Amino acid sequence: MRWGNSGAGYMAIRARTPEETYGPALAAARQRFTEADPAQMAVCASAQFLPHDSHTGRFSFPFFGSEYQILWPSGDARQAIGPGPADVTTHLLLLHYLLTADGTPTACKWIAFRNLPGGLGYDAAFRGRANLRLAQRFGVDGPALEAAARILQGERLIFGDASFSFRALPSLWLAVVLNLADDEFPAEANILFDAAASHYLPTEDLAVLGGLLASRLLKAAQTT
Repeated sequence: MRWGNSGAGYMAIRARTPEETYGPALAAARQRFTEADPAQMAVCASAQFLPHDSHTGRFSFPFFGSEYQILWPSGDARQAIGPGPADVTTHLLLLHYLLTADGTPTACKWIAFRNLPGGLGYDAAFRGRANLRLAQRFGVDGPALEAAARILQGERLIFGDASFSFRALPSLWLAVVLNLADDEFPAEANILFDAAASHYLPTEDLAVLGGLLASRLLKAAQTT
């Protein structure tokens, strides 16, 4: 379930589009999705599957609070309410979620990205993609994080100076923990994952998901 040559960054003349970067991975996911059992995927992913007939149907489940529909067997994906298809990043995450989910119960225990399978080797990049961006924006402004978390339907936790959990997918939860800057220590923000997260997405996808959560919080903060 590789996302493609995302580390290349640039082509000789111009930056690669997400479609160019992730297109091969999306094509491979579509092929696997076509061959998978929709009823089993629905049960394991806690998703609704509505068959049209014996050969076609539609999955429906939320992604960060917005309902998406994924057609089977084509693998096409779009928001239930909204124009056009899902962007390529969301599309790939939704298909990978259905293909990876094995029905493992939520662990109700938070772990850092580095504790995910293979996460240690990518931890520095993940911190730059997600944690450091959040610390820079909210490190001296806890109320701004709280306001942004409310927009994203975050649920308050008891860790740090401010913390919230977010249901990214039906069986996959993330959390943000913020420790504000003081006279002795700089601000620190950490995105955590439910310990069962690797049963629902590969680690590379979880890195993307954490980055998306950070971007959504930063965008939400601009509207408050």
